[in-house]
Amino acid sequence: MSADTQPDGLDGELPTRRILAIIGDKWTTIVLYCLSIREHRRFNELQKQIPDISKKMLIQTLRKLERDGLLERTVYQQVPPRTEYRLTDKGHKLREPIAWLCEWGMDNREFIDGIIKARAEAVLMEDAHKP
Repeated sequence: MSADTQPDGLDGELPTRRILAIIGDKWTTIVLYCLSIREHRRFNELQKQIPDISKKMLIQTLRKLERDGLLERTVYQQVPPRTEYRLTDKGHKLREPIAWLCEWGMDNREFIDGIIKARAEAVLMEDAHKP
């Protein structure tokens, strides 16, 4: 491979960057992971499972995942209304890699914390050197 050639997956039109464009925001992987743990989830269950997500952001994330065909929403006509979410067949294709990523993150908290701390310190140093 020449220095001018990018390996497959790094180009903006190829799979690696495209899947990261779909799942790479702050909440999508976490919501998908929660839905992969148990077949059906209600909205309030998801909100309890992810306590730092706002109601608005959870709604937006669920709508985006439904629009993308990764989850389906079932509304039961009862009082009070009940809504359940579950992964679609497409969503299940992401189950293994997302579970692996989330579990890796839990197993490597110190490593991740070190990077976040170093980044925060770098920002403080940059701010201290600004006029």
